[in-house]
Amino acid sequence: MIKIAIIEDEPAVRKEISYLVQQEEDVELIGWSDNVSSAIQLIEQNKLDIVLMDIQLRDGTAFDILNKLQHIPQNIIFVTAYNHFAIKAIKYGALDYLLKPIDQIELKEAIDRYRRRRENNPQWMQQLSLAKHSMGSNDIPESIALHSVNNIRIIAVSDIMYCKGDGPYTNFFLQNGTKELASKPLKYFEELLPMPYFLRTHQSYLVHRRYISGVQHAEFLVLQNKEEIPISLRRKNFILEQLSLSK
Repeated sequence: MIKIAIIEDEPAVRKEISYLVQQEEDVELIGWSDNVSSAIQLIEQNKLDIVLMDIQLRDGTAFDILNKLQHIPQNIIFVTAYNHFAIKAIKYGALDYLLKPIDQIELKEAIDRYRRRRENNPQWMQQLSLAKHSMGSNDIPESIALHSVNNIRIIAVSDIMYCKGDGPYTNFFLQNGTKELASKPLKYFEELLPMPYFLRTHQSYLVHRRYISGVQHAEFLVLQNKEEIPISLRRKNFILEQLSLSK
């Protein structure tokens, strides 16, 4: 069963979301909260798969809750009436971002996204959970949202092979061979995708170490798809040390 909790302070909206999630046969509604303190208790005392979280509550925001948690939930579906919160939601690796009034199809698609991740790559989710437990809640999200003009795409961190900066933009190269463009500089994403999971090999490159297969002449990282990523001279020793290849 997919265990879900709802954080929502509007009774009518909470009732609607409760009804919609319970239409899914494999979903169990664990509980709900309408304020910051009880939401923290609900999340910390239960092993949840998904948290449906309204961003604006009567006594604070969803971000107030997340900042006080020891471990941030891996799969958060943010709910709000205001789309200007989307950028901030990126930093918390939103599974999805839904605008009120909630559309049943969009909510189902968000839950389906979780199902696909769990079924397609359960090992990654397990490893990420262990890493978050051992290293702290702010190290790496399970997914991030890429923002461009009039568009937000949510991608799994496990699918990112590397990122390449291009001034105020960042290109994401994914393991399926596709590329996504985000209207944020590489430095922004370096904060979301930190070590030890990602290595900044060069001022223009951020590489997911799970896709590194080797090093060539201490000048290039060789990825599993045979692509070569440059290593800057000033980062050479550090990168080799991180990969346990330094002499």
